[in-house]
Amino acid sequence: MNQRRQRIVFWCMIACILAMAVFLAMQRKRGRERVQALGNTTLLDAPPGNATPITLELANDATGTLTPTTRDVALPDAPNARARTLIDHLIAEYSQPGSAHPLSPTTPVAEVFLLPLPADSPSSRSSRTIFRATDPTTSIPDTSGGELAVVDLRSAFASEHPSGVEVESLTLLSIVKTLHANLPQIEQVRFLVDGQPRETLAGHADLLKAYTASSNAHTETDSDTNP
Repeated sequence: MNQRRQRIVFWCMIACILAMAVFLAMQRKRGRERVQALGNTTLLDAPPGNATPITLELANDATGTLTPTTRDVALPDAPNARARTLIDHLIAEYSQPGSAHPLSPTTPVAEVFLLPLPADSPSSRSSRTIFRATDPTTSIPDTSGGELAVVDLRSAFASEHPSGVEVESLTLLSIVKTLHANLPQIEQVRFLVDGQPRETLAGHADLLKAYTASSNAHTETDSDTNP
C-alpha cells in the first residue's frame, strides 16, 4: 500500500511539473509577443485631428549632418511635456529600419526641465554656470530671458547608445536643434543621466557643457572649469 501511494504521489508530482513547464512556456511566448507588439508601435503617427506639424532635425551618420524633416505629431500643451514628446519622437525615428542614425528603441528621457535664463547677459556668458544640483530649479535665476532646457536622459538610453565621437555628438546636437526648432525660446540645453551630471554620453560626447541652440549646430559653450 505504501509503494502504491508513493507511485501516486510521484506521478502527481511529474504531472504538476509538466503542467508548470507548459504554463511557463505559454507565458514566455505571450511575453515575447507583447515585446514585439511594443517594438512595432511607434510614436511617429498622430491622429489627424490632433496632429501638429513639427520639425525633427534628423542626423545622418554617413554625412555627419542634420536635416530638418517635418512630421505631424500630437503634442501636449505644457512646454516641458512638449519638449519631452519631441525628443521621444526624434529617437523613435532613429529606431526605425533603414535609419541613417540607428539607435536602439528605448524611452530616452525621464523629464525635461525648462528654466529661465538671464535677460541681461549673452547666452554664451550665462552658459558658463555649471549645473550640479539634482533639482535644477535651485541653480538658475528667475528672469525674463530665453530658456535653458535640462534634459534628464535615462541610463538605459545612455548605456545602449553607440560609442563614438561623431555618432554621440550627432545625437546630442539633433536633440538640441529639434528642441530649438519647435520651441525657439530654448536657447541652451544641458544633459543629465538619471538626474545626475555625467561626463559623456557613451564615452566621448561631453555632457558637462551647455549646448547652444544657435543657427550653427556645432556651436557649444565651454564649461570645463569650476566656478
